[in-house]
Amino acid sequence: MRIETKGRFQHVTLEPGEFYASPRPVTISTLLGSCVSACLYDPVEKIVGMNHFLLSNRRYARNLPTIASEAGRYGVHAMELLINEMLHLGARRKRLMAKVFGGATILKQTGNIGNFFCVGEVNCRFIEEFLAEERIPIVAKELGGEKGRVIHFSNGDFTVYVRKVERGSSERLALRDRNCWLKSIEVQELALPSQELWLDEGEYG
Repeated sequence: MRIETKGRFQHVTLEPGEFYASPRPVTISTLLGSCVSACLYDPVEKIVGMNHFLLSNRRYARNLPTIASEAGRYGVHAMELLINEMLHLGARRKRLMAKVFGGATILKQTGNIGNFFCVGEVNCRFIEEFLAEERIPIVAKELGGEKGRVIHFSNGDFTVYVRKVERGSSERLALRDRNCWLKSIEVQELALPSQELWLDEGEYG
């Protein structure tokens, strides 16, 4: 995360896996490919927040369950971290509204990317299903497509400015997202032995 300050104004730039919330004058920016960002705000308290996440799962399919799945656990965690931080700052859950972006398919389907091809589509479905279940209305969205996006979310009038990413940059962005995906799966798999041990102890304890 990079935070720049000019007077009482802040500009915050998020990387994958990060989130930020604030009641102060701020613009939150990020670069999205297959990842998604939820831009949440409480219009009464004027508290805003944004996250940037990518669902990670060893196997993807277009009909992959989202919320109730290993992939969904990561998305739910990313959303709850943001929501809880906003509530801590004084937002009310029943007043939260959302604008959602990202989930592009920015690589053509080829053998060398395998399961990663569907990740953007799964991310899009997850964020819409999660917000519907939490009864947080989506007042604006731009999901899917074939190009990455740079988004800027501003406190004040809660506007989100969107700029599409050109093809050459999209290919580099796709590589970044895929590396994030592989890294997150590696972390999950390293945690599996301890999880299995815990289950065994529970069964025989």
